[in-house]
Amino acid sequence: MKHMRHIVTKAVVAKGKKRTESCEVLRPPNTPSSILGCWVINHTCSSKKHGRYVEVTGKFDINVWYAHHEHSKTSVFTETINYKDRIKLHYRDKDTTGEEVHLRVLQQPNCTEAIIIGGTQFQVTVEREILVEVVGETTICIQVQDADFEEEWAYGEESSSSSSSSSSSSSKEADDSSSL
Repeated sequence: MKHMRHIVTKAVVAKGKKRTESCEVLRPPNTPSSILGCWVINHTCSSKKHGRYVEVTGKFDINVWYAHHEHSKTSVFTETINYKDRIKLHYRDKDTTGEEVHLRVLQQPNCTEAIIIGGTQFQVTVEREILVEVVGETTICIQVQDADFEEEWAYGEESSSSSSSSSSSSSKEADDSSSL
């Protein structure tokens, strides 16, 4: 007889992913003559669920190595950039409880372009990609069989030479004992 059981378990019930490209304008203390390098470091972020969205709040540092005073000096200019991303969730289950958000950075903030604009400022293009998963309690259904149910196994007959030699040796021993 077949029975159905409901199991309450934790599973990923919603996901969302967002790729962001932003242009940041930085104002260094010296008038730049050229950009020698640009990198993004010290990225941190956290998330909080708001309805059918997850809000990701984070910050990172942009470092621009540049020449100034007509290429006679170099400096590194650093600025911390704060951001908020709103990521829409796509649900698989409608009714869940005990939800928690798991945040994973697929691509750390990275400088894709850095240029001098207006002769005195840097425009830095930064890209990043974030994935959020919502884990919640959900119900799954399984079919339960009676206790005397045994799963059928497909296995074939095996033959081995060791079993035939042991039977021949036991028959030889029987012949020896009868002769005594």
